[in-house]
Amino acid sequence: MSSMSARVAEVIPFSWVDGPGNRFTVFLQGCSFDCLACHNPQTIPPRRPDTRDASVAELLEEIRSAEPYLAGLTVSGGEATGQWRFIRDLFGGVRADPRLRRLTTFVDTNGHALPRVWDELLPVTDGFMVDLKALDSDVHRRLTGRGNELVRDSIRHLHGSGRLHEVRLLLVPGVNDAPDQLARTADWLAALDPDLRVVVIGFRRHGVRPEFQVLLESTPELVAFAREVLERGGLRTVVTV
Repeated sequence: MSSMSARVAEVIPFSWVDGPGNRFTVFLQGCSFDCLACHNPQTIPPRRPDTRDASVAELLEEIRSAEPYLAGLTVSGGEATGQWRFIRDLFGGVRADPRLRRLTTFVDTNGHALPRVWDELLPVTDGFMVDLKALDSDVHRRLTGRGNELVRDSIRHLHGSGRLHEVRLLLVPGVNDAPDQLARTADWLAALDPDLRVVVIGFRRHGVRPEFQVLLESTPELVAFAREVLERGGLRTVVTV
């Protein structure tokens, strides 16, 4: 059994919003982005006094307690890949356990990782859910503090490996919702795979840091418009949240 430990922000034993089916979700502490629209900004610093160190063995025991009611396990964040070795060992432990091996393993990620990280995780991961904050690198930098070159490379790499479950687009009015930007995003994703599952998420201010409460919330009309643009651009599986 691996003795690897990770800094954990929170564990949710049952979640219906972190991948397919009812999932045990682990939120790791620390993120490589500093997103204006982050709903969980407390998970950005690498350490906080209200977080805990948890070993692979400890989490496997917690997962076993919930196993009869689960479809799978998701590791999120913060940014999950900041502690990718822990994910590799945790998912490996799930696959080696007779009780747990039926569970699917997913990673929810901002995509800012090198190919070697994905290649380490691919053998033990069933699916990756990747956030694309903006196709335009300057807009992406405004939103996150970093460019998106690695993110776009990661989406291509994971799709080519057959493990890209979905791409998530957080719609922030006045920042990344321009019709031409949505159209270019549709073109880029449809060229990769017109059947790619794309999830459009309307931005809400809940949980956002006080200095960014001035950001506008997405209206149902804006979310519907974004879906229309994406579908017009050739994407056949667009989901709105």
